[in-house]
Amino acid sequence: MTREMFKSKIHRATITEAELFYEGSITIDKELIDAADFLPGEKVQVVNLSNGSRLETYVLEGKPGSGTICLNGPAARLGYKGDEIVIITYAHMSEEEARNHKPRIVFVDKSNKITSVQN
Repeated sequence: MTREMFKSKIHRATITEAELFYEGSITIDKELIDAADFLPGEKVQVVNLSNGSRLETYVLEGKPGSGTICLNGPAARLGYKGDEIVIITYAHMSEEEARNHKPRIVFVDKSNKITSVQN
């Protein structure tokens, strides 16, 4: 048996763009992707603190150091520039892995610059 556990997240990021006419996904600054241990194409849950919406999509790599957090395609209807969000990944783990796992949390400022990383 495995358990699906919280793996990592970017906490209280600010949406910088919303592009409705795109195939779909979320574009994230590469520095944030690396800090959060996300991979391009990885499934993420996006929780909008400004309006309560939740969505699942996949990660696209944005320009390093840009602070980009862009909702693309239909997801653009669920968040707007300036909204605060949490971007979360999960992983399947054995019982032992789950009991010993420490999730990684990337904290950012209003410009999506990393202020600290906890794990």
